[in-house]
Amino acid sequence: MDFAHHFGVKKLARGGMIALSLSLSGVLLSACQNDPDIDITKLKADTDPPDVLYRQGLANLNAGKTTEAARKFDAIDREHPFSEYARKALVMKAFVAYRNGQSQDAINAATRYLNLYPQSEDAAYAQYILGLAYAKQIPTVTQDQKPAFKTIEAMQAVIDKYPNSPYVEDARAKVRFAKDQLAGKEMQVGRYYLERKEYLAAASRFRTVVEQYPTTNQVEEALARLVETYFAMGVTSEAQTAAAVLGHNYPDSQWYADSYKLLQGNGLEPRENGGSWISRAGKKLIGA
Repeated sequence: MDFAHHFGVKKLARGGMIALSLSLSGVLLSACQNDPDIDITKLKADTDPPDVLYRQGLANLNAGKTTEAARKFDAIDREHPFSEYARKALVMKAFVAYRNGQSQDAINAATRYLNLYPQSEDAAYAQYILGLAYAKQIPTVTQDQKPAFKTIEAMQAVIDKYPNSPYVEDARAKVRFAKDQLAGKEMQVGRYYLERKEYLAAASRFRTVVEQYPTTNQVEEALARLVETYFAMGVTSEAQTAAAVLGHNYPDSQWYADSYKLLQGNGLEPRENGGSWISRAGKKLIGA
């Protein structure tokens, strides 16, 4: 639609058009000055070329001005969405959000990056940031451990998809930490059932630790609790096998000393049954 016709003006002299343009500019400027949500001092900065904004963002980040850095990267994403700098800015948004303790924002930005640029040179870093952000959300073992599962999934992707990246070593460490949390949760629930003499439910939880989290530091106690649980159930063969596997892998453990004492006090001793699931699982333990 013709600009003049849209505003209800049939003909304007050149001077009239200039006057109208100046008038409209004045209205817009006045609106900006009176609107408390618009900071006109930042309008130019946020509409600079993407390379300028990106350099400014990095400079702010290096100076510790993370909030200002985030604003620059947001501006690139908003004003220059199809530029190469928009790709770079998106992964930096994820990093800055993680640095600022905004884990969910970091997860959102990293996930979006991986969806848009799965084959890019920074995909490994985005995947790593995703894992770090989930790891930050892992609560104590008394709470829901969904972030621990997410951490393992994200960090395992770093290990599997980007085996030559510099993030693999720390990704493995985060996987171990998350698995230890999950094993700790299983132990908490297992002890709860054991205290209430719900032995089948307790044994199931301790078995999960031994079979699914064999490299965690929860295994010693899990085996000792299996000795206690199976003995209480009258399944002495399994109790003896659990004690034998515990003693083989952790001979100096206090958990083994306690298990041995329990069996010996009842005329039994550690003895491994090769057909037991405990014996099979024992071959995968840290000390195997």
